[in-house]
Amino acid sequence: MHRTVEPLDAQALRTALTGRWAQVDVVERTGSTNADLLAAAADGAPDRTVLVAEHQHAGRGRLARTWVAPPGTGITVSVLFRPTGVPPARFAWLPLLAGLSLLDSVRLVCDVPAGLKWPNDLLLGPGRRKAAGILAEVADAVRPAVVVGIGLNVAASPPDQPGATSLAAEGAAVDRTRMLTTLLERLAEREEQWRDGRGDAESTRLRADYRAGCITLGAEVKVELPGGAALHGIAEDVDADGRLLLLDGAGHRRAVAAGDVVHLRPSG
Repeated sequence: MHRTVEPLDAQALRTALTGRWAQVDVVERTGSTNADLLAAAADGAPDRTVLVAEHQHAGRGRLARTWVAPPGTGITVSVLFRPTGVPPARFAWLPLLAGLSLLDSVRLVCDVPAGLKWPNDLLLGPGRRKAAGILAEVADAVRPAVVVGIGLNVAASPPDQPGATSLAAEGAAVDRTRMLTTLLERLAEREEQWRDGRGDAESTRLRADYRAGCITLGAEVKVELPGGAALHGIAEDVDADGRLLLLDGAGHRRAVAAGDVVHLRPSG
């Protein structure tokens, strides 16, 4: 069962975000906001375009997973960045930056315990269950362009994800318009700072802030790699490129750029 919340107030969103985002569109229903914005980027959509859907029925997550949100229960938003001046090698920080912005926003709006599982899953409550995911996709290989999609469970979690949670399930009654406005404000602030620093995660303190919010660090983990292999060890750190530094049982360190983390034993 889920409690349907009030429809998003598109006009309030646009008013609050004027000057930060070039365009904010809210649609009733779509297959995937990321797919729609990738197509718009190819047609020349401007930097800092936002697309929000009340209902997404064919959303995509990392590692080819689906993300389907029941109408009116969550936040489904994609943003287009054209980070001119940032070396493409540093674009890998964008999904981590988005995860950190989401963590900032949840902490600003409610008191639910929250943290990030590397690279960018938002975990909530004492059970540290997943409430949000992020997918970043390169929109244009010639002109710098990246689409970042964010799905956050507000009033309920998707029915096909039994292990997931939502803000409501963790005891937080949250207005979606306020939550989305806060998220887009924090995302704009962090991305602008990162872009002004030419994507340098050290000088902009992005790496330091991310490390402070990532509850994977210090934990014993299994990392399931693309292709089916798996690594085990202690998640020691995140390096300057956003990769997870894993220390295995033999004392060898490995930098992991992509994978699905399973927490076996929490940090601390």
